[in-house]
Amino acid sequence: MKLERIKLISFGYFEKGLLDKVVKDVEYEFQLPVKTKEGHLDLSLFYDPARRQYDGFRLLKEIDSSFAKETNKTLGLFNVDLYIPILTYIFGQAYLNGRAGIASIYRLRNERYGIFKDEMILVDRFRKEVIHELGHTFGLVHCYDPDCVMRSSTYVEDIDQKDHKFCRQCREKIS
Repeated sequence: MKLERIKLISFGYFEKGLLDKVVKDVEYEFQLPVKTKEGHLDLSLFYDPARRQYDGFRLLKEIDSSFAKETNKTLGLFNVDLYIPILTYIFGQAYLNGRAGIASIYRLRNERYGIFKDEMILVDRFRKEVIHELGHTFGLVHCYDPDCVMRSSTYVEDIDQKDHKFCRQCREKIS
């Protein structure tokens, strides 16, 4: 089955124009058209009051089962604090070689760390996270090239240090 497009579905509020800024780079990196749309989920079903966070694994399963199609790569975009049981928090996750992933902008904002708001940094971080998680859906694992968008990121500083593009080896694997 031929892949037709990438779908970015926003669940929650995103600043006007933010997704438009990300779409161009996603289209360029994957050489596929990107469609954005708003999605609706009752996020309270995924909330863990003990952690005061949202279960990323369960959200990923929901995106895959309710919103993804075989002819698309689908990424659910959130503005909530995500976790998986083995990690304190995550920026996103995706099924390796699958059709779905998730990414959250929640921990990408400077204000979360007591630093002044910077829209350009926020867009840059979010673009990298979206491309990174989509890379996993295309079968890419974490890369050791320090500049590659597929390098693992534990902290926002890790995201800041890498590029929003694939290294030559990762690019060849998805081409």
